[in-house]
Amino acid sequence: MNQANRSIRLLDLSPDALRAQVVAWDQPAYRADQLYQWLYQRLAVDPAEMSNLPAGLRDRLAQEAQIELLTPAAESISRDGHTTKTLFRLHDGQLIETVLMRYDRRNTLCISSQAGCAMGCTFCATAQMGLQRNLTPGEIVAQVLYFERGLRQQGVTGRAPRVSNIVVMGMGEPLANYANLWQSLRTLVDPAGFGLGARKITVSTVGLVPAIDRFAEEELQINLAVSLHAPNDALRATLVPINQRYPIAELIAACRRYVARTHRRISFEYAMMAGINDSPALAEELAARLHGLLCHVNLIPLNPVVGSPFQPSRRADVDAFVAILEAAGIPTTLRVRRGIDIDAGCGQLRARVAARTTPPPA
Repeated sequence: MNQANRSIRLLDLSPDALRAQVVAWDQPAYRADQLYQWLYQRLAVDPAEMSNLPAGLRDRLAQEAQIELLTPAAESISRDGHTTKTLFRLHDGQLIETVLMRYDRRNTLCISSQAGCAMGCTFCATAQMGLQRNLTPGEIVAQVLYFERGLRQQGVTGRAPRVSNIVVMGMGEPLANYANLWQSLRTLVDPAGFGLGARKITVSTVGLVPAIDRFAEEELQINLAVSLHAPNDALRATLVPINQRYPIAELIAACRRYVARTHRRISFEYAMMAGINDSPALAEELAARLHGLLCHVNLIPLNPVVGSPFQPSRRADVDAFVAILEAAGIPTTLRVRRGIDIDAGCGQLRARVAARTTPPPA
């Protein structure tokens, strides 16, 4: 049977839904626990691999269900071999990106939560394509499972053998796909599922204030990062249009509520753009804005988009910016630039492949 005709998408099912499905197939409920382990711990892609399931259930799975939700459409590997970006095609033809960044002792995976994005950030390639749709829980998790299989198969000596950290910072605004995001996160941290520690996962948002307040009430200790990029409304509104809906004072107030509720440090992402947001005066303003807040600032060297007026800041300007923040007592890190030679910035590979495959206008 063609996979497109298999209506049951196993990775989209919560544990309770998976159990209900197995029982509907006249199997004992404990078979769902075995199936869950095959999917998320043993990373099976074919029911024939599931040796402790009865033959009848394996046949049913093969005929009516599907496991794989992603098809690799393109891949780029950096010259140093440390960064791999994969473009996946979904069942309806939508394209999403995932990036693996390899370090000596960890493998960080940057995953997408939507196909496209509705937030319209002016310096981001994904914003240029608009929002196509939300990803399902299974499509979010499948990105992790794909790279986990690859890491286990490679088994490179001296390197971490699995995905050790996840950042939900790829295509899309994660908190705009809240329910599907959290179902996927619960699967990823479930000891009976993928089993990654909650504190190894970071979710990034451009600043959806009600969702940040909701996030603070969740039971899992998932990290939160906010894409700030400017310390005032006048500048931020030109870079991050959602600022017009949730001005920076409201956003920082929500961040302070988050820290007060969770007692966890919040991260702020700040893409350094030459002549736009990298002046000493703006660094001083940012330091004042974040004063007294348990936080960390990640300064990000911009991955420029072809044809965009936004370009990376000069290193001297970045160093001066860092010095001002640190002098004010704001912990600050300059993120290591990865994948600049393979269009690793969000949406760049998809844009390049789409431009290559889209026919010219008549």
